[in-house]
Amino acid sequence: MLVVDANVIVQASIDAAGLGPLEGHALLVPPVMPSEALSALHEMRYRDEISPALAALALNRLPQLGYEIRHLAALPVEAWRIAEQLGWAKTYDAEYVALARLLSCPVVTLDGRLRRGAGRLVEVIGPGDITS
Repeated sequence: MLVVDANVIVQASIDAAGLGPLEGHALLVPPVMPSEALSALHEMRYRDEISPALAALALNRLPQLGYEIRHLAALPVEAWRIAEQLGWAKTYDAEYVALARLLSCPVVTLDGRLRRGAGRLVEVIGPGDITS
């Protein structure tokens, strides 16, 4: 099991390789992930970082990437606790860390800030760190 954050899902939606090394793993996300991924994708298009055609393709790919949304009753309280502990004003990233902590599995991210901050609470890795 791997908890994947929105930036990993967005990258997989725009990349021809798709999930790459994540393929075949149980990919878990907190309920906030689809909204975060949609917003990030729209921002990329808005800033002309991706073409309209790629944005449309990625938008269609998002729900097909094989992740499972995990609704855990303890998630909001744990995310709040983690945000407090790490000094984060927002709880979005803390939800990924909380889910990983509650399920005892790593977080996969492309976000260096998340990796540095949460690395003392849970295992945080990048997609390239996955070998099997």
